[in-house]
Amino acid sequence: MERFIEEVGRAVGLDSGKEGSPSVAPRGIQGLGTLVRILALAYLGYVALLFVLQRSLLFPGTRLASPHALDSAPRGVEQVWLGTSFGRVEAWFLDGSNGAPSATLIFAHGNGELIDHWRWEMEDFTDLGVNVLLVEFPGYGHSDGKPTRATLHETFTQAYDWLIERPGVDPARVVAWGRSIGGGVASDLARSRPVKALILQSTFSSMAALARRSFGAPGFLLRDRYDVARDVAEFEGPVLLIHGTRDEVIPYPHAERIAGVRDGLEVVALDCGHNDCSPLWGEIKERIARFLEISPPSE
Repeated sequence: MERFIEEVGRAVGLDSGKEGSPSVAPRGIQGLGTLVRILALAYLGYVALLFVLQRSLLFPGTRLASPHALDSAPRGVEQVWLGTSFGRVEAWFLDGSNGAPSATLIFAHGNGELIDHWRWEMEDFTDLGVNVLLVEFPGYGHSDGKPTRATLHETFTQAYDWLIERPGVDPARVVAWGRSIGGGVASDLARSRPVKALILQSTFSSMAALARRSFGAPGFLLRDRYDVARDVAEFEGPVLLIHGTRDEVIPYPHAERIAGVRDGLEVVALDCGHNDCSPLWGEIKERIARFLEISPPSE
């Protein structure tokens, strides 16, 4: 603390021991030193509070009530319970295979969403002959556990392992798709399972970079240190980046930084923010269908 105060003092010209430094009355020095101490303690308290509350801030969806009953799912959806070390986690399988081994999307939603919120959009892909597995976060909806990087990774690896054993799923064409923090989950999955491709929508380049911008917090205090840019740099498969140019939560430069880690990556830029891209769903669906080498049916 003393060293920190001395550094701040020198930065504002209070190091009177150096030739040419301004002369300040002792009372002024003492007053400014007190102010610096107060500010330093306030910042330390703020950082400590962030450290304690970070997962509550990072995963607000744990407070959302599930729209469906415990052991039920909408018509046309197969409810799956994934066994994990901390309990069971819900997933929804939407079959678009028509009996033939088909491409499959494994989807990780944003931190303020549930799998229920994505059912209608994902049915558009089953109409194109693509399977979809919507995987809930631990602690969300009816799922057991608490959301952390470790529990999410365990959940999604279990989901992948269940998926590739299922008839109608081509194990060589499983694509991980993540939105917002789900992009970190999807890129994490690609580190331990051989997914064919990655789709990253409205995703940060790293959690540390986002924490610095959003909260002014040092990255080393993070418990869940996703590094999407690093994961993409090490991933050998195709990557599709989609991001809103007016994103106020995870600004567009995050996508540009991810695109910069590998040759040939470009960002599909959308005229929207972080949570208001629904009117552009048609364009998003078309881009993804093209990425999956699927031709959408003519209107």
